[in-house]
Formats: sequence, structure tokens, C-alpha cells
Amino acid sequence: MELKTDIFSLFNNEWALVTAGTAERFNTMTVSWGGAGTLWGKSVVTVYVKPVRYTHEFLEENGFFTVSFYPEKYRKALLLLGSESGRDGNKVAKAGLTPRFLENAVTFAEAHTTLVCKKIYRQDLDPAAMPENVVNAFYKTEAPHTMYIGEVVEIVR
Repeated sequence: MELKTDIFSLFNNEWALVTAGTAERFNTMTVSWGGAGTLWGKSVVTVYVKPVRYTHEFLEENGFFTVSFYPEKYRKALLLLGSESGRDGNKVAKAGLTPRFLENAVTFAEAHTTLVCKKIYRQDLDPAAMPENVVNAFYKTEAPHTMYIGEVVEIVR
């Protein structure tokens, strides 16, 4: 299992979709905060999702999630998927992406790379442990992100 790319720009510059759920019920959203590395001797991906996001519910309920990356031509679709809620309608259809159902997770046919992740840890970020300027910039009106760490169990191209 090999992923060759600049891991420090992977999320920030390319963005990604984090998707959780089943073929019958799933949701996805754009993430630009995340990372890849190792933990407990495993290759892992870390993503951060606010509890107010609909996808948070799916991440809480499911043991697997995907993090998928797309060619630049899908930037508008990712922008839409990060700004609209799946609670309000079928934003995936509106974005023009094609769901692809895997054994334990969901991704999209348009992705150039999908990391299938088994959730191994979750933690709500604690504002008391953050610098005051971060709390003021990101968490004045909403609860802080939940951090999800997933063991990368498959890379789909």
C-alpha cells in the first residue's frame, strides 16, 4: 500500500471528501483540515469535523469512513459539498458525483484516490487546551471539531 504525494499539502491544497455511511444511507463533506501519518504502528488519516455538520452523525454511527481526493476539475463540486448540507437534499446528485459502494464504505467514481479508513479513535477537541486566539477565531459560536483517526486499510484508485 503506497501513496506518493506531498502529504503536507494533500488536504489544504487539494481538499478532500470525508464520507461515512452505507449504500442505503451516507453523507459526505469537504474537508481541508487533516493529515496522514502513523500511529500505533499503523498508517492513519486524521480528519476534523464539527458536530453541527450532518456528516458528523455518520462518522459517529459507522466504523469505517473514506477520505477521497479529486482532480482539479471537481473543485466546484467539492465547494458545493462543503457548503451545503445533506439534510437539505441530495447534494451529491447536485454536485454531479457518482457514488461508488465499497465493502465497508462509500466513495465516488470521480476520485483519483480514496483512502478507506477503519475508525480507531475519536476525540472532541478541548477549547481549554487551545490558544485563546484559536478559540476566538474558530469556536466562538460553535462547538469545536471532533478529531477522527482512521487506520488506512485500503487505497482505491
